[in-house]
Amino acid sequence: MSDHVTVISSDCHAGGNHEQYREYLDPAFRDRFDEWRGRYKNPFRDLQDDTRSRNWDDARRNGDLDADGVAAEVLFPNTVPPFFPTGVVIAPAPVTREDYELRQAGIRAHNRWLADFVAAFPHRRIGLTQILLNDVDDAVAEIRWGAEHGMRGVLLPGVAPNTLDPLFSPAYEPIWQTCNELGQPVTHHGGGSAVPDMGRHPASMVMYIMEVGFYANRALWHLVLSGVFDRHPELVLVLTEQGSAWVPEVLARMDSIHDSIVAGRFGGELGPTSLEVRRRPSEVFAENCFVGASFPAPSDAAVMREVGIDRFMWGSDYPHLEGTFPHSRDSLRFTFAGWTDAERRAVLGETAARVYGVDLAALAPVAEAVGPTTADLAQPLAGIPDGATSPAFHRT
Repeated sequence: MSDHVTVISSDCHAGGNHEQYREYLDPAFRDRFDEWRGRYKNPFRDLQDDTRSRNWDDARRNGDLDADGVAAEVLFPNTVPPFFPTGVVIAPAPVTREDYELRQAGIRAHNRWLADFVAAFPHRRIGLTQILLNDVDDAVAEIRWGAEHGMRGVLLPGVAPNTLDPLFSPAYEPIWQTCNELGQPVTHHGGGSAVPDMGRHPASMVMYIMEVGFYANRALWHLVLSGVFDRHPELVLVLTEQGSAWVPEVLARMDSIHDSIVAGRFGGELGPTSLEVRRRPSEVFAENCFVGASFPAPSDAAVMREVGIDRFMWGSDYPHLEGTFPHSRDSLRFTFAGWTDAERRAVLGETAARVYGVDLAALAPVAEAVGPTTADLAQPLAGIPDGATSPAFHRT
């Protein structure tokens, strides 16, 4: 075994610029796009200055990852695709049919850009097909297109309360069936798409920050307790950038509810025959679910050991300010120095390779060239590096 550790970030972000997206957009929408583009101003700091080219520039991006010790990455969207009001992972679902059709054209443009972006470095880049949930048939068709064009999974949008059907609705069965059939992991990234409208109040942003994790976490119990994994036993769910501390308590609560229904302690309509999930939820989690642990701190590492390290995958959140770049090597030492080599290798890359189908043999030359060594990662961090902005360094 090599002394160098293969590091795969389960959480990185990329996207095309507007000129690139225009080339991938259905020509029928280009005039509308030119009109929209002239009015749009990007709200994200990392897309307003010189750092924005990290989202699409091969040389700059690969150079950054090499310096950070990262051999491969799972790619979530970052730039704003055509006709979206804001970034995909925080944008609410379309409301009108016209808005849906425009945004569907936008994510199709992104998916086609991403397929080519991944194909440039297929051993290092893991693409996820974006879908919208307004039209299940369209979503299924896009999932099939993605699987045929090298995508390794599906990005599941959040569903805010009282908007679309909730994720436990039978309406989405064709999506779960298709992902199960094609071996496409379903990945749900934390963000505002699942958060209800907070309105415009002095405390709105604080409440958003406080509650955004909870609304993302709901995907776990919505799918588990509605029996999705019993009906589709090979389906995989990944919960990314949602923290880790919440997992043990939620699993315990779901098990308690499940056991009480089985025992008939609720009465009324909640008898054993009403139960859609046959296995205990913690068993479902241990077989079908994973956590993409973005910029984890030592407290997150403790949770990983409590729940099972085979369920967790490290992520840098590159190129975001809260991410660990350019100090990922230091962050790994800060969080994982006390772990065994086998434990670190699992969380830092091997589990992600298994979940997303990465060819570790093909990736080995990159890991040998850029990956941190076992000895490096075993050394405790003496002090937080200057300029480090990630919460990974500021939570115990």
